[in-house]
Amino acid sequence: QVQLEESGGGLVQAGDSLRLSCVVSGRTFSSYAMGWFRQAPGKEREFVAAISWLGGSTYVQDSLLGRFTISRDRSKNTLYLQMNSLKFEDTAAYYCVAGELLYGRPDEYDLWGHGTQVTVSS
Repeated sequence: QVQLEESGGGLVQAGDSLRLSCVVSGRTFSSYAMGWFRQAPGKEREFVAAISWLGGSTYVQDSLLGRFTISRDRSKNTLYLQMNSLKFEDTAAYYCVAGELLYGRPDEYDLWGHGTQVTVSS
């Protein structure tokens, strides 16, 4: 069984940067894409970014372009999310996901990590 484990969350100030990591472990990973969702208190889960695992094609939510970058290191089975110029509204639990779509709804991704909390103080 494939497992996803996030790390790198924490408490930062507005304007700071943070890099999240997600390590893939278990049996051979065969999903087409990996990505990140986030969920703020009282809000629905929101798509952040995704990347095709083999080809490296990326898709980032329009409102986050220029601040968030997704990447992966296949040799380390690790997915990354670089977040720059963080804002208070970026505060959320961030979840690593895997599935067959580069962009989709939460229910279209069948593998989820447990999440890592990012808190941005204003």
